[in-house]
Amino acid sequence: MKITEKCAVSIHYRLSDAKGQLVESSFEGEPMLYLHGAENMIPGLEAALEGKEQGDVLDVTVDAEQGYGAYHDGLCQEVPLSAFGDIEDIVPGMRFIAETEMGQRPVQVTEVKDDVVIVDGNHPLAGQTLSFNVEVLEVRAATEEEIAHGHIHAAGSSCGGHEHSHEGGCCGGGERNHEGGCCSDDETKEAKEGCDGNGGCGCRH
Repeated sequence: MKITEKCAVSIHYRLSDAKGQLVESSFEGEPMLYLHGAENMIPGLEAALEGKEQGDVLDVTVDAEQGYGAYHDGLCQEVPLSAFGDIEDIVPGMRFIAETEMGQRPVQVTEVKDDVVIVDGNHPLAGQTLSFNVEVLEVRAATEEEIAHGHIHAAGSSCGGHEHSHEGGCCGGGERNHEGGCCSDDETKEAKEGCDGNGGCGCRH
């Protein structure tokens, strides 16, 4: 069966950044599941998988336009340390959900100064050309429920359970919630199927 719209697809992948460094890999863990044609992943990778079938192995290069877009300097801002409320030990790499004029947006701490914190609202892989090595493991017709929900349901789960440890284009668990000028822990979000938090796979749930 070839990959077309409304197919449930299982893949393993390795992702390398513009410098050729390995960003993440599913080969050592669970495969990624996604619903083809439902914008579950970045456009460039999904387009490359169109028409492929079980057993196919492919190398895909995705430019920034078809990946996570250009890097925008305006999304990097200074935030007063006091805005983080009683959260202690703010360190680079921590991720929060910030309330902005455009609604909620994930941001990552890049630097901590004496009384301000530098946060970046760009995706960690924005502005980069990405390289994927992909193996198609399984292709099947998605169920009516999966199509209605817009994502694949993993076995024994209503909404999957793998984004791996992936972070960013994929939401991930353990992110923080930044509302009303103060940040608070939000441990209720769980990682979703097919993304790790960095979002290298780019799945969107």
